[in-house]
Amino acid sequence: MYTRITPILAGLLTAYATCTLAEEVGNQNSTYFNPMLPGFHPDPSCIFVPEWDESFFCASSSFNAFPGIPVHASHVLNRYEQLPRLAETNRSTSGIWAPTLRYHDETFWLVTTLVNDDRADNDASRWDNMEQVIFKATDPYDPGAWSNAVHFDFEGYDTEPFWDVDGKSYITGAHAWKVGPRIELAEANLETGEVGEWRTIWNGTGGMGPYESNPANPVLSNANTTEYFQAVGHADLFQDASGNWWGVALSVRSGPSYLHFPMVRETVMVPVTWSTGEFPVWSPVRGEMSGWPFPPKNTDVKGPGPFIVEGDEVDFEAGSTLPAHFTHWRFPRPESFTVSPPEQPNSLRINPSKLNLTALNGNYAGPEGQSFVGRRQQDTLFTYSVNLDFHPSSLEEEAGVSVFLTQNHHLDLGVVMLPSNSSTAALPYSGNRMIRRSGTLIPHLRFRGESYVPVPDDILAPLPEAWLGRTLRLEIRASNMTHYSLSAGPADAMSETRTILDVSNEPVSWGFTGVYCTTNGRNGTGTPAYFSKWRYTPQGQYRN
Repeated sequence: MYTRITPILAGLLTAYATCTLAEEVGNQNSTYFNPMLPGFHPDPSCIFVPEWDESFFCASSSFNAFPGIPVHASHVLNRYEQLPRLAETNRSTSGIWAPTLRYHDETFWLVTTLVNDDRADNDASRWDNMEQVIFKATDPYDPGAWSNAVHFDFEGYDTEPFWDVDGKSYITGAHAWKVGPRIELAEANLETGEVGEWRTIWNGTGGMGPYESNPANPVLSNANTTEYFQAVGHADLFQDASGNWWGVALSVRSGPSYLHFPMVRETVMVPVTWSTGEFPVWSPVRGEMSGWPFPPKNTDVKGPGPFIVEGDEVDFEAGSTLPAHFTHWRFPRPESFTVSPPEQPNSLRINPSKLNLTALNGNYAGPEGQSFVGRRQQDTLFTYSVNLDFHPSSLEEEAGVSVFLTQNHHLDLGVVMLPSNSSTAALPYSGNRMIRRSGTLIPHLRFRGESYVPVPDDILAPLPEAWLGRTLRLEIRASNMTHYSLSAGPADAMSETRTILDVSNEPVSWGFTGVYCTTNGRNGTGTPAYFSKWRYTPQGQYRN
């Protein structure tokens, strides 16, 4: 934890955001469900801005996902839509951590940290607050309204701007709020271990302290319980139009076993009671919550993205761009992605990257990047599928789908060109198989996993001859809370679809599902892949 306080500098930024919506519950206490922002949305920071059509805005960490710092907007607390994202950088090894979003003097402010996590904790350059740190905007919905970054010196992370009543402003190493005559300073610790992240509230009389501990600490924790929501931490507080307090935090749906939690750190919300002169009292995090009344239902949000609870039906029409919630890993090469190219309209053409999804060493992809685009897994149960037109001609050219966590953790199913004697299996298919001279290059279906957690051996099966030249349909399905089912078959013949394997989700968490194209280290331009009929269908949430 870092508690050093330094004067704030003026700030600038560029933006991207995400939105969702809430339900009408009248004047009665509301019943709602966690997570509020499902999928990879850790380290939430939320505000209520009456001047902006009584809207709620929430920012969350993005780490190496690109573009960075998703911001969501809502009128109703439990349904959010995505806005423009803020940070676009190709420098760090661990990306953007722990944004804080605030509104002051008709301006939106966002403070965050660019982290180099391949350096020691006691190395000040690990916490690069000299890059992409303070951003501001007068219109959060307009990407062009966000300013460039302004830098300041602070050794640590979880930083926040704070404006005191005397007009002075500060950067704190934790969240701070002014309630009554006192300032409440909350610790902000990113270390979310298996025992849960413990929240500590401090009480002080000024921006520089001193601070005293809440005798009821920790005020928010599911540690040492059997609750499904665990690792609760990195909390923030805000008020609604009625003056009621709400708290948001990260949490994982793992239960105390911590074995299967593919969406990892999601945003949860709880009601908070905070009387003047007292410490705030937080409700425990549960899947089903009872809280203060919600605002009336209103789905009129100006953001460009979908509501966060929706699925995808993306057909890459001519003149369109990639949807706002689509995500790359690290800085992409824009020329590698073309929506509805003239040679194959209504598809996404992806030119291969030299590096595959593991890249150089699992922590860096170099300036050439990786040809990957995905979307967050936001549901316990879902089906993701996409059509693939890909006709490789050279050794190791590959394109397919992936359940992707990081460069060190991903599960891939693709079409790859390999010698015929590379095969380790045959598809359970009754049609003619390819019969070629040993060593001849032929297209295969390949499953390959990368993780510190044990993964199944590679599967290499020759592509059935009846499938050659046809559009294929690749599918990832989460049919239960522990496993994915990976399938492939001709897009025009569902009866020929074959399940390649069922694989545990233990190796991946806070993951994305998406598509990739690579030459697996070979030089040259390579063969592009064409993806179409992108579908993500939510099919259920486990909340307890």
